[in-house]
Amino acid sequence: MMNEKKNILKDKSFHFAVRIYKLFKYLNESKKEFVLSKQLLRSGTSIGANIREAYNASSKADFINKLSIAQKEADESIYWLELLKEVDLLTQEESNSIYGEAVELLKMIRSSIMTAKKNIQNISKKTV
Repeated sequence: MMNEKKNILKDKSFHFAVRIYKLFKYLNESKKEFVLSKQLLRSGTSIGANIREAYNASSKADFINKLSIAQKEADESIYWLELLKEVDLLTQEESNSIYGEAVELLKMIRSSIMTAKKNIQNISKKTV
């Protein structure tokens, strides 16, 4: 089940979690913002954790389920990043890079889910 694209997804989600943690620290220390940053920390670090769980899935359905959770967490992280920018806790420049990374992760997760679903359909067609 492991392929190069999935390794990239694991690496990118881990790197994203590190960036989210650093942003959380910045918002806490520099902006004295504790509520929204904690929400972002939870969703942003959960993406990679769920992707890791997906690689240890007990079945294709479990794999898809774990990636679906990661997809929801990525979308939630995008929401918190948009909100932080809208309420002027992040500048456009501060927001751009990490926001783009979150959107890229979301697209990669969605693509992986679609591929896994197609693989299940192809297996089902072959066994019929």
